[in-house]
Amino acid sequence: MKILPANPTHAADIARLIISAMTDDCCQFLVGPGHTLDDFHNTMLRLVLMDDSQYSWRNAFVAVDDEASPDDLEHAPVAGAIVGYDGKDLHRLRRRFQEAAMADWQMDYSNMDDETAEGEFYLDSLAVYPHYRKRGIASQLLNRFISHAASLGLPAALLVDKGNPSAERLYTSMGFEYCNDATWGGHAMRHLVHPLK
Repeated sequence: MKILPANPTHAADIARLIISAMTDDCCQFLVGPGHTLDDFHNTMLRLVLMDDSQYSWRNAFVAVDDEASPDDLEHAPVAGAIVGYDGKDLHRLRRRFQEAAMADWQMDYSNMDDETAEGEFYLDSLAVYPHYRKRGIASQLLNRFISHAASLGLPAALLVDKGNPSAERLYTSMGFEYCNDATWGGHAMRHLVHPLK
């Protein structure tokens, strides 16, 4: 596997992977009654293709299968993706999601809780396609994310659902440390930070 900065050709995969990281129940809750997961996917794909969305391809790294396409990594199959951004940019980047949610689903998310803040590089989404799991790809993506955050002088940070101990074990095995309890989207979360070395 090779970990590369994403480009617009990866947008469809990034959108699908973000949705898989969020779970169908979460996506259906966000899109609201009268709309479908297909509606959510269509909106998410538009957000990934934007330059100034929290889900933008510009905020992503992808793991590509270099064995499948060793001579054309730009078009190699995508195995997984990680998306994140500087916490100080949350409100500016989230505005695109709020605008799209209102226009596409008539859902008002202008008062969403903040999941990050200035002083950290926030890991928004991490997912690997099922047929590529158990190969260490999530760890490779995390390593790239952590080193990218450090190159910007920021600790990597994330929220993990208290009901997902296996994900928390992965993060702590990669050096993330418990910071505090948090709540986001009505879920009890743990705020983890990877300290700068």
